[in-house]
Amino acid sequence: MARLENLLGAHSLALADRLLSGDEAAGSGASSSESAALVTLLAHPGRTVGWLGGVLGLTTSGVTRLVERLVGAGLVERNTGRDARSRQLELSPAGAARAESILAGRRATLSRAVAALSPAERVALESMLAKMVGGVTDDRLAALRVCRLCDRPACRDRGHTCPLQHTVPAGQAADA
Repeated sequence: MARLENLLGAHSLALADRLLSGDEAAGSGASSSESAALVTLLAHPGRTVGWLGGVLGLTTSGVTRLVERLVGAGLVERNTGRDARSRQLELSPAGAARAESILAGRRATLSRAVAALSPAERVALESMLAKMVGGVTDDRLAALRVCRLCDRPACRDRGHTCPLQHTVPAGQAADA
């Protein structure tokens, strides 16, 4: 099985390079952290700067600088939170459009990655990947970090649920 693992590693690295190089942002000029922040806030509006930093794996100063750049670019708005000390982050219309553009570029990159597969091979790979992704972590924050660039509606396509269960209500099993 050493060849399987090696091929998986090579493909994963090549795909990650394409996705992280900005190909998924399709000329948006966004860094990978900016892209991840926008896509994450699209899926989870109204979260705090601290929460976003945890999901993205950034320090307090790092996420603060990131949010300042996004606010300055008109992509994110800070609104009053539950109390006067907290701030909730919301995408502006331009930020939501940018997040959708990032997801469209990501879909195109990933579609090219599986284009050589037959429909039956695609179904089989989807089943195996759901099982593999479901096993990468059992921690909610780590799951959100894995899914920081995920297309949430695509993950729920045809009645499926997230294999990491971070979007599944407690007590409800995710499909494998």
